[in-house]
Amino acid sequence: MSTALKWFKSSYSGSEGGACVEVAACPEAVHVRDSKLSASPRLRLAPQAWSALTDWVRQGPAA
Repeated sequence: MSTALKWFKSSYSGSEGGACVEVAACPEAVHVRDSKLSASPRLRLAPQAWSALTDWVRQGPAA
């Protein structure tokens, strides 16, 4: 079994570059990195933390 992570960019990432993140999900964690600096430090989040973060982002700025 391969342990290599399969990274993907958000569907919201444009082709012009800029501020993009890549995500690799596995059962025990969600890994997040800067798409321009793939060898840079990464975040490793529990699936519940990733879900809470993406829910918060979808809600947008507080009124």
